[in-house]
Parts: sequence; C-alpha cells; structure tokens
Amino acid sequence: MKEKYPFILERVQSILIDSVLIIACMIIFSDVLSNFKNVPDWLRAVLLISIFLYEPIMTTFGGTIGNNIKGIRVRKNSDENESINIVQAIIRYFFKLLLGWLSFISIFSSTKKRAIHDILSGTVMIKV
Repeated sequence: MKEKYPFILERVQSILIDSVLIIACMIIFSDVLSNFKNVPDWLRAVLLISIFLYEPIMTTFGGTIGNNIKGIRVRKNSDENESINIVQAIIRYFFKLLLGWLSFISIFSSTKKRAIHDILSGTVMIKV
C-alpha cells in the first residue's frame, strides 16, 4: 500500500529545491538591478514581496516547484481533496518561518505526519 503522507525527507527536499530557486531569483534580480543607476524603491519592494510571497501563492494554486518535483501537495486537513486558500497559506508560511526546523518535530508523532505549522493552519501534506 502506498503511503499517503510524505516523509520528512521528501518535505525537506522540496524546501531545498524551493530555497535554491529563491536564492537564484534573488541573485538574478540583484544582478539585473545593479545594471541600472536609479532603480525606484517601489520596484525593489515589489521584487522583494514577490520573493516573500512565492510559497503562499504557489501553494494556493497547486504547489511550489519543489512540491511539484517531489509529488507532494498542501491540502486542507478537513478535506484532503481541497486546496487551501491564500489566508491559510499565509498563516502556514508565517508559522513555518517563525518556528523554522522546530516545526517539523511533530511529524514523528502525528498519524498524518503534520508539522506544527500544518496543525496551526489546518493543513496537511499529501502525496499525489
């Protein structure tokens, strides 16, 4: 029988893929902006916000690139067939950033392998 919930290794691999992508985008944005003399502050702010909101927006609309590569998705805990909304995604991301790696401690004792940020946001990770 196929396991329905991803192991911590799959989740960490997904996070690492997304982290590499975010760092690459930061380097590219920085390199491109350094070629211009007067870059408006609003443009810098938009680029920073887009990098910060990458995970919540992508999670709401299917999954991050790392999630897609690893074949995992974030769903509502109450209905694992339903995608989460943007509010849940932002709450989940906030607690994920706030707690860091400590959030994953609960995975080992949870039947659905839910991290603390999943529990607080009412979400669950599933394999597709």
